[in-house]
Order: sequence, then structure tokens, then C-alpha cells
Amino acid sequence: MSPSYVEDPSPGHGSLSPRAHFRSDARSLSLNGDWRFQLSPSLAAAPEGIEHPEFDDSAWTGLPVPAHWQLHGHGKPAYTNVVYPFPVDPPRVPSDNPTGSYRHTFTLDADWLTQPAVLRFDGIDSCARIWLNGTELGVTKGSRLPSEFEVGPLLRAGENLLAVRVHQWSAASYLEDQDMWWLSGIFRSVTLLARPTGGIGDYWLRADYDHTTGRGTITVDTVPGARLSIPELDLHDHPAAQPVELPAVEPWSAEQPRLYHGELATDAERVPVRIGFRTVSIEDGQLKVNGQRVFFRGVNRHEHDPRHGRAVPREIAVADVELMKRHNINAVRTSHYPPDPAFLDLCDEYGLWVIDECDLETHGFERLDWAGNPSDDPQWTDAYLDRMRRMVERDKNHPSIVLWSLGNEGHTGANFRRMAEWARDRDPGRPIHYEGDHDCAYVDVYSRMYASHQEVEQIGRGEVDNPRHAELPFLLCEYAHAMGTGPGGLLEYRELFERHPRCQGGFIWEWIDHGLLQRTPDGREYYAYGGDFGESVHDGNFVIDGLLFPDRTPSPGLIELAKIYEPVRITAAPNGIRVHNHHDYRPLDHLSFHWTLEAEGIPVATGDLPVPTVHSGQSVDLPLPELPATDGETWLTIRAVLATGTRWAPAGHQVAWGQLPIAPATTPARTGATRLLHAPAGLRLGIGAFDPTTGGLVSLGGHQVTGPRLDLWRATTDNDRGGHPSEAGTWRAAGLHRLQHRISEIHLADTELLVRTRVAPPGLSFALLADYRWTADQDTLRLRLDLEPEGEWPCTLPRLGLHLAIPAEFGQVEWFGGGPGEAYPDSRQSARIGRYTASVDDLHTPYVFPQENGNRVDVRWAELSTVDGQCFRIAGVPTFDLTARRWTTADLDAATHATDLHPTDQVHLHLDLAHHGLGTASCGPGVLPQYRLHPGKAALELVFSIPR
Repeated sequence: MSPSYVEDPSPGHGSLSPRAHFRSDARSLSLNGDWRFQLSPSLAAAPEGIEHPEFDDSAWTGLPVPAHWQLHGHGKPAYTNVVYPFPVDPPRVPSDNPTGSYRHTFTLDADWLTQPAVLRFDGIDSCARIWLNGTELGVTKGSRLPSEFEVGPLLRAGENLLAVRVHQWSAASYLEDQDMWWLSGIFRSVTLLARPTGGIGDYWLRADYDHTTGRGTITVDTVPGARLSIPELDLHDHPAAQPVELPAVEPWSAEQPRLYHGELATDAERVPVRIGFRTVSIEDGQLKVNGQRVFFRGVNRHEHDPRHGRAVPREIAVADVELMKRHNINAVRTSHYPPDPAFLDLCDEYGLWVIDECDLETHGFERLDWAGNPSDDPQWTDAYLDRMRRMVERDKNHPSIVLWSLGNEGHTGANFRRMAEWARDRDPGRPIHYEGDHDCAYVDVYSRMYASHQEVEQIGRGEVDNPRHAELPFLLCEYAHAMGTGPGGLLEYRELFERHPRCQGGFIWEWIDHGLLQRTPDGREYYAYGGDFGESVHDGNFVIDGLLFPDRTPSPGLIELAKIYEPVRITAAPNGIRVHNHHDYRPLDHLSFHWTLEAEGIPVATGDLPVPTVHSGQSVDLPLPELPATDGETWLTIRAVLATGTRWAPAGHQVAWGQLPIAPATTPARTGATRLLHAPAGLRLGIGAFDPTTGGLVSLGGHQVTGPRLDLWRATTDNDRGGHPSEAGTWRAAGLHRLQHRISEIHLADTELLVRTRVAPPGLSFALLADYRWTADQDTLRLRLDLEPEGEWPCTLPRLGLHLAIPAEFGQVEWFGGGPGEAYPDSRQSARIGRYTASVDDLHTPYVFPQENGNRVDVRWAELSTVDGQCFRIAGVPTFDLTARRWTTADLDAATHATDLHPTDQVHLHLDLAHHGLGTASCGPGVLPQYRLHPGKAALELVFSIPR
């Protein structure tokens, strides 16, 4: 069989002109379900004659449609970020080209034969040849875009046979080098659609809004004779060809997604329509919707499910949208292809701004200095334009879409310019986005990836070399790479977006970890990433870089982002509380405000906070409520919650919160000092027993312990390992992961034990001098750790604190401090001071690739207890950071999957004075200067006790 159509750079043949995706009252038949399937290693090895009814497929297996064949035991997934997994020789592809043969029979009654019909494929990866009842319909490419074929004359009453041959690799693969799994097959729906004569073949309903007058204007491009009805607007059977002027309408926005429900009809067909009135413009260097600057609190979203890959069921899309709304996200970039149309329907309904991105990326040519890149090659022009047309025509009726994106990481060239010109001519009402047009020669917004805070500041000030960069709205289409622990630095980005009107926010990379669910030989579940399927070329866990874990559990990064993206800011005012409305449009009337007063983390009073109408961009100062007197450290927490339920959250859902200190902590008086005792088995000081040779603590309240010992190392994070050179590489080169401790002096005084040590890496001369000074009274054991660097230190420190191991049965933790989740110096806005409880196991954050995690900040005290009530208490003077886990840092550092971690017979506590920040250097800027941990004189003071 000739491979010519597979390697043809054209967009395919036989399909109908693209049109809008919509439903109507015309008949339709879903062809999803179990199809017959066989995978062949190449096109040459694929069976002939699959399109004929007499072909025997009884030896084939079943495969669900929609699905990817690699996730059903046929071949294996492969992950690359940039590099093509085949030789770069465009438009040719390997002869070893996995080819899936599909056959499906379906039954029709005779009524189907009385009218035209269309067969629609919503997504096939990457190239397909299609037959119906033995007749070839054509060839389709463009994996994440629909193709429709006229099939009316070919249909039969009774049984019909649909045959499809799908190739994993094709010329189209050169245009689909997105950062994701290479997965193949018919992965979106297949539908047979009746197309009644005189029906509505296509329509484009544009609903503009004049924010100065409140007027709405509707224009409809569709078939002659169509009629438009919108009962809510008292519009009935209005000739669709005639524009509609409406004196007063409610506009659509992501904050208030007002949709009017109507109907477009002919005598032969009725199409339900949803109208959102809104106008997109660029004025004064700002992107505006309905006359108002928009702040994009956005994320990049790939379609992914750990079991289904990109064959995402609708309920998963609903879960995504609801999670976004609950976490204050208002915008989505559909990286890097148009999503299933159902997702865009949800964006219209729930309210999300959308950058709809074309299914186009040629990133692998970057490794070749872009030599041979299709973006400037005329033989690929039709394919580029075809992809843009199919996206725009399919999605043109969605009010949520405010920008068209030409694609991603395809460099630049005449083909992109042609796409922009076509889209601008076809739809002047939406600006054009493409980050790869660095000169902004054919786009309408200036877009960057992973620009540092300093660069964003310069762009905001207009300190740029290209005049176009100074006059266009600025977006970070990707920023704050959410890979592993982190990202850090989100607060500082938000401050820049709010400081500079042209800097209109951005889109976090990315929404979800692309882990694929697998099992170990003994049945334990884990999530696989690049290399786990034996790929010879892969990019490891770089596909694990989302705000959600693969099972859609929010990561600490998403919790932090929700706090950063809060549309309401609650802070202290000179004489009370300040409430600032950061919504783009709506006042705060949809929220109610409640306060809680907590003393030592225990609620002592609650109440409602009356807040008057506060319009967008405005603030109000309110007096403190009448508060009762309290003992101990006291905090006032104010929460803004939904006053009534929405479709994405119930009444009472927290949208924002703020916390104000009311009364500081009191320092407890110390009782008389306890003498150091020389017992036969060692040294005793209060509740502590010490080794006389090393001066090390060996038991606490009769329980055997190990440590505490100075610890500078953390299991490196993805962000630690990013950058050139990486922070982790610098730390390892400095030997911080293999420090040696030398005891230089043990001084025994009447009421004090002093242990002086020098802590240094082998082969190098710099060190930290660490003095452990132990004292005690009747009930407590106190440690002061004094640190001083010696020599010239070549690097920052990962952490600075103590490691203490206690018996494993102390598995419950209660603490008063920051929580409930993990936090680090540059990712701690979501940490609220309070009293919390958790198991040691629950304190661990299950990152797909294990790394440093679980740190709790600003801990005043923590108690670790057993099921029978035994307890350790550790208090800071004044605070410390706490981590508790069942494995050592070395175990965590060595693990590559969660299943590599095995509990030890101890709970390992890290009692830290400080941590190095997280940053986002896995694919972005590193740790900001103020969050970098440098060696210097420091002291940590802790008090240990055994509560009765």
C-alpha cells in the first residue's frame, strides 16, 4: 500500500468545509462504543480490504471509541517535550509506523435514507483514512480538530460498515510536537448527523455589547430564511438576516456569565443557541472586554486523565471547570490545541475567559536551529491555514473565547502570518495571540513565557527595545512552572500585574500532572511518566508539572494560587479592616463576610461583618467588631464566602480570607534550672538523657530518640534541579548532602550541657560551627543552637535546622502555627495561623516524583502523640518550621516514584530555622533574592516537654 497520503504535507482530502459545532433537533446517532481493532507494526503490514463487508475481523480484539490504543494494551505511550521521537526528515516518517485498523457496524432504519447525512470525527491522532460501506470518504489530519464527510448517498437501511485506518505517525506529526504523551487512535466522539434539506448547515451569531449605553447588537450569518427567537428578550421569529438592536441587555463576562437562551430555526431544523453579549477591544495598550481591562488569573490546560489520556469524559471536564472556579481561576489557555467542544460549552456556562489555541507546534525543530521548520515552508501553508480555519469555524460562537492563538512554539514564518491574516479578516472581533511572534509583527498582544519578575517590571514600565512591545497588552502565556513542590514567587507576579495596567496577568503552566495510572508487580498503584514505558527518547517527569495531581487532587501549589488569585483582598487598615474588591466587573454583593476570633488557635467568638456595596476596583475600611478579651496569642480571621450557591460551589464556599493579629503571644516564666546529673548510664538533664561521649540526646522522657543534629540538606525539588547551573547541582558540588560532624568540645557545667561541633563536607574547607546548649527545668528541656559559618561558603543552603528521629508510634500531630498545608518562604500566602491536627502520613504531600515536601511554617508548638496518649511537645522560641515523615531525607531524595518510599521504624522530624525558597527554575526564573538562604550567624531555640 502506498504511504503517499501519510507523508503528504497537505491537510488531507474528502472532508467538508469546516463549520460550527452545534446540536439541533435533527436526528443524530453516536457511533461511540466497542469497535473491532487490530494494531499492525507498519502500514505495509496492515491488512488489506478492511473496508469490505466480507472481511473477517473475528480474530481482532475490541477497542472502545473514543480511546487511545496505547492505554488499552496496544503499543506503549511515549513522552517527549521537544524532541521528535523519530528522525526529522519532513514530511517523511518511519516505515515502522504503528497502524490501527478499526471496523464498526451500525444499523439504520429507512428514514435515514430520506435526507443528506454527515459523518463527524471530532478527533483522530494523527492521520486516518476512512471508508463507509466500501467507499473511501477521504483522509483526515489535524488530530485535535473535527472532520466531517458527506455520507448520505452511501447509507443503507439495515447494517452499515465503517472502516478507519489510523497511523501513529504522519506528516501531520511534524505539526503536533506538543509537550504531552504521544497517544494514538480515535480519541474523540464519532457521530452520524442527519442534515435535513433546508436545515441550518452553519451559523455564526455575534452578540456585541456597548458598555457606554448598555445596548446589545446581534448579527447572524446563516442560511437564508432562518429565524431567531430569544424569548427572554421578547424576540420571536425575527429574520436572522436582519441585525437586532436591543436597548438594554446584561453583558457576559467570566465573573457573571449571563447567557440568553434562544433558538435559530428554519422549517426543517431548530438549533438551540446561547447568546453572551460582549465586545473585545484593545485600547490604550490594554485588552478590554466590555470596556474594562481584564486581569487574566489563568492556567494552561491540557486534556488529560490518568486512565483515558486525552479521551476525557465530559464529567472530567466539568470537574476541571468547577475546580478552577473554586480556586479563583478565571481564564484558560487551551494548550496547545482546541479542546473537546464540550469544554468550551462549560466555559460559556460557568464563566472562564478562553484563549483558544490552534493544534500546531513544531518545537522539535528548535534543536536543529529551526532548519526545515514548516512554519516558513510554502508546501505546508495549506496545512497551517486548514488548522486555523477548522478551529475558528468550529468555535466561533463561544462568548468565552476572547483571543485566537495561532499555536505554540513553532518559531515564526510566513505561514503563521497567513494564519493571522486569515483569522483577523474572518473574525475582526477577537485579537490574535502567538508567543512565537517575538517582534509582534502579526499579533495583537505581546506574549511571553517564563519572563522573570524583573523583566515583567521592565515591560510594565515600557523599558523595551521594540516599540511594539511598549504599545500592546502584555500577557504571560506561561509562567510559574507548577512542577513538583511550588511554584514560588506567585505573590510578586501578582503585584506586578496589579501595578502595571498593560501587564494583564498570565497562565500558570499547567493545570494537571500527566501521570498515567500503572501498578507495580505486587499491585500497588503509581503514576508513570516519561521513560516508564521503555521509551528510548523521553523527557522524564517533565510531564508531571501541574497544579492538580493526576487524580485531580489539588496540590499545595493550587491552594497557594487560589490565595494569590483572590478577587477580594482583606487586610488590616489603620483603624480596623480593609476590604478591597479586585473583581474586574462585579460588586461584592454576592458575598457575605464572617469573622472568627481565635486564642491560641481555639475559636472564642464569631460574628458577621457587614460590608457595604463595594464596586470593582474600590475598597472600604471597616472598624473591628467588638471582641471579647482573650488570653494568649489571638488572631482575627475574616472570610468572604458565597452568599448563595452557584453551579460551581454551594453557599458558604470560601472565596477569600484575611487574618489580623489582635494580641501577641506571652512568654511563659521559667522555673528554676535543673542540675546536670552524672548517672551510671550517662548524663541526665531534666527529662533528657545524653551520651557522655558524644553529648548527643539519646532519650526524651524515657523514649529513645536520635538527634537532634544540624541538617542542611533537603530532598531536592524539581525547581532545585532546574536552571543552569541548578541550585541542586551547586549544593551537591559543595557536598551539602554528605556533611560530617566533628565534636570539638563537650562542656559540662552545673546546669548546662554544651556540645560544640564543626559541620563540614569532605574534601572542602568551609564549615558551620554549631553549638548545642542544653538547659532544663523541672518539666522542660531547652536547646539553643548557635550557628556561625567558617571559611568562604560557595553556595546557598537548602535548609537550616535540626533532624530528630522519634519512635514510629508517635504518628499523630497537633500544632499551633501556619497551616493547614505545606508552605515555604516564597509560597506561604495560603498558610493561616491556627491549630491543626493530622497524622504523620497526611503531612506528606504525595508528589508523583518524590521530593522535599510537607513543611509547616511559623509553628509555635507541636505535639506528637501515640494512640494511647503518650506525647512529645516541641515549642519554638518563638517559632520554627516543622516537617514530619516516616522516611529519611536520603530515602526521599533517592525515590523516583511514590512506591519507592517505605516507612522506617522512626518518625523523622525536621525542626527548621529557615528554608531556601522554591522558585520555578524547572522551567522559569529561580528563587528571588529575598528568599535565598545564605550562610550566616543564626540561632534556633526549642523547648521539649512531655505533657502529662
